[in-house]
Order: sequence, then C-alpha cells, then structure tokens
Amino acid sequence: MNRKERYGIVLEHFRKEMPEVNTELEFGSIFQLLVAVVLSAQCTDKRINQVTPELFRRYPTATEMAKAEQEDVLEYIKSVSYPNAKSKHLVEMARALTKRHGGEVPSDMNDLLDLPGVGRKTANVIQSVAFGKSAMAVDTHVFRVSHRLGLVSAKDDTPYKVEQTLIKNIPAEDIPKAHHWLLLHGRYVCTSRKPHCDRCDLENVCPKMIENSKL
Repeated sequence: MNRKERYGIVLEHFRKEMPEVNTELEFGSIFQLLVAVVLSAQCTDKRINQVTPELFRRYPTATEMAKAEQEDVLEYIKSVSYPNAKSKHLVEMARALTKRHGGEVPSDMNDLLDLPGVGRKTANVIQSVAFGKSAMAVDTHVFRVSHRLGLVSAKDDTPYKVEQTLIKNIPAEDIPKAHHWLLLHGRYVCTSRKPHCDRCDLENVCPKMIENSKL
C-alpha cells in the first residue's frame, strides 16, 4: 500500500465517521479560544473547561485581561499545568493584543506568533478553528497518530515536519477537520500508553498489522 492509498482510506474513514467535528474546548469568542488553547498546553481539555468559565466571567476580553496582573489571573488557573508561566503569558498576550490589534485576535500567522505564549501549534489552531484556514496544528496526539498510521515517515521527527507532510497529502478542504480527526483518534482510540486496537476501525491499514511494525 502506497502513501496515497493509505491517506485515501484513512481520510474516507474519518469523513464518514466524523463529518462534523470541532475543538472540545469551550469558548465564547476568538480571544477566549486563544486563551483556552494557550492554557491547554500539556493539560487536558476537560481540565481547561473546568477552569475557564470563571476566568472568562472575570476577563471576557483582551482589554479586560490586559488590566490584570499576573497574580490575579493565577488565582483562576492554579489547577492547570505550569500556571505561573501561563498566567504571565496570558496577561502579556492580552496587553499585546490591546496595544497592537485593538483587542482583537489577528488572523495572520506572523502576527499570532508575535504574541507572548503563542507557538506554531496554537497559531495553527486559531487559524483553523477561528478563521477556517487550511492550517494543520500538530500536538502530541496528531504527531503520534500520524506516525502510527503511517501517514508520515520516521524522518518526520518534528511537529513542523509532520505538519508539512500532512498538508502536502491532505486536500485543503479537509485540513481544518483533519487536525481534529487525528487528535480525537489519538485521545480516545490510539492512546499513548495502551492503544485500543480492538475498537479501531483503521486496524486493517495500520502499519503494525501490515508490516509487523512496532510503531
């Protein structure tokens, strides 16, 4: 089975099984989505959704959060991973948005990457979810599943390389959904420590079955 055939089977499966899909993070605006994505780094969406309602009630916009101090925001996010660094980034990010963009989240990749606390994965999520662009965010789930399903090669050993290979092989109209397809498959089926192969509908095309691979 060549790579084109593998992509065809995998994508057709997800199109059928998850025709409508989106982030599991809860938010009410693009700014709130950005905050939630920043907070979600190395933390579960479930935990973030428990924390953000109170945070967003107190700081619903970038303008409001820009007035806060790090210690103020820290009180709301103490239960997430790396709360000190994230509270610092959120306040600095809100101030940058207010100063440079009138409190609005920009859609341009470079503008997003210039914001404190925003890396390529976060910027791609915002471009895809908020602005509908064909951007592929690669988190740990997407990275793992892409390798396990043989969508990328061993040479694609960084998130950026995986992103570029996926973009080259997935139709542009599928890319915004494909991030969520791979992420959710990794979160609930092809899990890190013990994948649930017994309930994976893609097991028949999995390299470990076809090639006796240890991926």
